[in-house]
Amino acid sequence: MEQSKTFETSVKRLEEIVRLMERGDVPLEQALSLFEEGTGLIRSCTKQLDEAELKVVRLMKGPDGEPVELPFTEEA
Repeated sequence: MEQSKTFETSVKRLEEIVRLMERGDVPLEQALSLFEEGTGLIRSCTKQLDEAELKVVRLMKGPDGEPVELPFTEEA
């Protein structure tokens, strides 16, 4: 799968693959190909989500009144 696909494009394609597979009339060879494409898209989406999560930061006022970036934590 090409790296330049956006998260949204990948999710739309995954939804399309699921619809095709759920119909139940896809030949075995095509079903296997769709399955492989889907697993690649899932890996790509997971990687993009992980990278986005690392970028999320929480802003807090520092001692001088200027904003300070802190890692985002659930308890914050």
